[in-house]
Amino acid sequence: MSRTPNYEFQEWWNKQREKNNNNFDPLNDAKLDHSHSASPPPFTALDVDFSSSSSSSVASKKERSRSARQLSWVCLLKCQQLAASLGWLYGGVFHLARTAHRRIADSASLRGDSSRLYRAIRVFLVVVIVLLGFELVAYFKGWHFRRPDPSDVLGMLAVAYAVWVDVRARYLSPPLQSLANLCTILFIVQTVDRVVLILGCFWIKFRRLKPVASVDYDVVGISAEDFPMVLVQIPMCNEREVYHQSIGAVCILDWPKERMLVQILDDSDEVDTQQLIKAEVHKWQQRGVRIIYRHRLLRTGYKAGNLKSAMGCDYVKDYEFVAIFDADFQPTPDFLKKTVPYFKGRDDLALVQARWAFVNKDENLLTRLQNINLSFHFEVEQQVNGIFLNFFGFNGTAGVWRIKALEESGGWLERTTVEDMDIAVRAHLCGWKFIFVNDVKCLCELPETYEAYKKQQHRWHSGPMQLFRLCFFDILRSKTPTASALTTHNG
Repeated sequence: MSRTPNYEFQEWWNKQREKNNNNFDPLNDAKLDHSHSASPPPFTALDVDFSSSSSSSVASKKERSRSARQLSWVCLLKCQQLAASLGWLYGGVFHLARTAHRRIADSASLRGDSSRLYRAIRVFLVVVIVLLGFELVAYFKGWHFRRPDPSDVLGMLAVAYAVWVDVRARYLSPPLQSLANLCTILFIVQTVDRVVLILGCFWIKFRRLKPVASVDYDVVGISAEDFPMVLVQIPMCNEREVYHQSIGAVCILDWPKERMLVQILDDSDEVDTQQLIKAEVHKWQQRGVRIIYRHRLLRTGYKAGNLKSAMGCDYVKDYEFVAIFDADFQPTPDFLKKTVPYFKGRDDLALVQARWAFVNKDENLLTRLQNINLSFHFEVEQQVNGIFLNFFGFNGTAGVWRIKALEESGGWLERTTVEDMDIAVRAHLCGWKFIFVNDVKCLCELPETYEAYKKQQHRWHSGPMQLFRLCFFDILRSKTPTASALTTHNG
């Protein structure tokens, strides 16, 4: 148990402490004496609280010392933040420079010295940086406020700036202004093109225009001999994650098994991936599906070379149409029954292109933006060009080609990285027509990461200008309308 407090000792201690304080303060005695007299205390007996003033001075000193310490801590904190910011800035600049150097080195090793355009871009970049530094020096010197006068110019740098202004005004400004005017004209043309496409899309929706097939293979009683022979090709390369999905989707297509052959065109350089694909093909062979596995020993030409090699097989001549799917595409079972009927009675029809549908369009912001962009491409560009021009760019997958049209157009060529656009242009120049069916969709996946998206866009955009250069004179010499032949290069 705790001891009870001694209140008597505490009271005695408080009295002694108060008494000691009064003995050391002589002004308290004076105050007590004058408190008993009626006359006011003399001026010398004025109550001046030295203790409070001294304590306030001490407190102010402590406050000043504390403020100084706080200020020093704040300064140290700011210095630390500044050092961290400088370190972050230095690290970012160093990382950017290292990445740029690595990519330049990689590009140089891949492209070699034959890329004149790449060298021109590097030279132009260096010149632009030098001129920008020159303009910054002139700005901080104040030379941009007035026209330099050679009579009062001092220093070689000022003389050089005066010469540069003269050269810029005489020789550089006119061609750059002409280039800017040309870009403005191209922008207006592109804008008019988009407006026309949108108006065409509204007209299609208003009039409910769509291609109509002349035959229906779902009719009861139709025999297997009435179905045309269809070759299905799936080119792939190291597609470990999606190969089983595409192979499984193609093998269950609603088409007579004896009228369809599936080619798995594997360009994989990984042995384990090859074994997995072979095992998947063997599994479907055991189920009665006519499917074969092809692997090239000499893998040249990428996808175009792979397709060209497959079309060179002897048994291809027995087939009338070829359907092409990339490894990440999953056609619905009725895909062939919804696309092949359009060829019936149209001997000039070369291609029936289906629309893409995305299973991961809501995965993140990147996939949502891609869905918007590609939806405009299919809903507006492809549909309008297909209805009014009977021509559009082949998307490289989810399409059915007439094999005769491929052969007459020269087949798959390895001259560009956009073999789908290349074969579409050449087929159109030969007089073949295309149909786009917007209500037939083929499932696929969108790139979910920026790195995958960047690689995809690089493949899609690296070849059109080269193809335009190769096909430009053929387009001019062709009997087909030039405007429609150039449509595939828009965008």
